[in-house]
Amino acid sequence: MNPLRKVTRFLLTGFIILVGSLFFLFPQVFYCELIAFSNFKSTDKKVYFSPDINPNKYKSLKNTIALAGARVDSFYQGQKSSPKIIICHTPQQYQKYCSSTEGAGCSIGMPWGSAYVVLNAQGMNTDVIAHEMSHIELLERIGWWKTTSDVPQWFNEGLALMLDQRFVRQTDPRERYKSYRYEWRYYTRNGSDLLLLKDISTMRAFFGGDQQHVMTAYMTAGMEVSYWLLLRKNTGLQRFIAQMRDGASFTDAYGPANPHHFKDSKKISE
Repeated sequence: MNPLRKVTRFLLTGFIILVGSLFFLFPQVFYCELIAFSNFKSTDKKVYFSPDINPNKYKSLKNTIALAGARVDSFYQGQKSSPKIIICHTPQQYQKYCSSTEGAGCSIGMPWGSAYVVLNAQGMNTDVIAHEMSHIELLERIGWWKTTSDVPQWFNEGLALMLDQRFVRQTDPRERYKSYRYEWRYYTRNGSDLLLLKDISTMRAFFGGDQQHVMTAYMTAGMEVSYWLLLRKNTGLQRFIAQMRDGASFTDAYGPANPHHFKDSKKISE
């Protein structure tokens, strides 16, 4: 056999095995990337609707997405990401594109730049969409590798909570922090069942528990990030992003973490 043909055959076989392995491990990635060839409907190649959704609802659903985008634009001082939105109608569709049966939405970002927000039409609202869009925006701002390898999950989730008003509705930095602190004290029984930030740094650790664990993780993340933003003031997030893009580690760009703030809470409340 010709040596060149032999090498080509070897590389092609390896590529097929690699693609097959990736599909087996991450089938949702392939389903999302091939959404344009599915039976989902789209009028702009940006938002894809389940074929089970009445077209009369397209406009109101797009308006909800636009409201979420406006939150991202305001919080990040300009929206740079443009994920494709996939709106599912059945649990089976949601599981296919999100690889999960939990929640009303999820976000999927690829190393090569593609990004998707998958939503369950039965539970989607502005808060859910803005939350997932925040994850994609962070990926766009500091890069897939840096986000997945260096940014702890508590920060990623805590930042997304700043656009998500399901748990705390206050948007003023001081009042938002006080409200998250109140919720944190409730879920941790005034600190007796607390979670340390280092214990919720990975996705598996953050979500790897019962509902009480996940809610405590969310409130811990929300309290920490809202406190950090309060101290950093208006340009704090932009400085953090710039430092990360310039090569700083998360630890150096973020600075000291203050996960429970007992010493400072009285002064902030005054």
